[in-house]
Amino acid sequence: MASVDGKDLWRTGQDESHPDTCPKCRLPWEPVPTDDHDWIMLEPDFSSPAHTVPPRQRWYLRQGWAVQDDSCPKPGQQCRIPHALACPDQELPDLWRWLTALRKDNLRKAQRLF
Repeated sequence: MASVDGKDLWRTGQDESHPDTCPKCRLPWEPVPTDDHDWIMLEPDFSSPAHTVPPRQRWYLRQGWAVQDDSCPKPGQQCRIPHALACPDQELPDLWRWLTALRKDNLRKAQRLF
């Protein structure tokens, strides 16, 4: 499994061609322009309850543009996610560093007990 750096993980395929498939897994993705004149490759035909997605991974389509809104989502609000979160050929990023650190600490504690 190959990993990419943080910027490339969320915004991949920024060249002028905007391929319709992920170069890593060859599955389709949906290139959508962002409000900051960039491109985000979203998971096609998939939306998720916004409260289950980390804030910086929530994308909303507004008038053909993908935008991020880090405010607390409204009940029932749906959002889109980057393909990179669902890509089987990319390692997931460390979304919550405090939780990752806590899990590592708990693993060390558990190994000492047994």
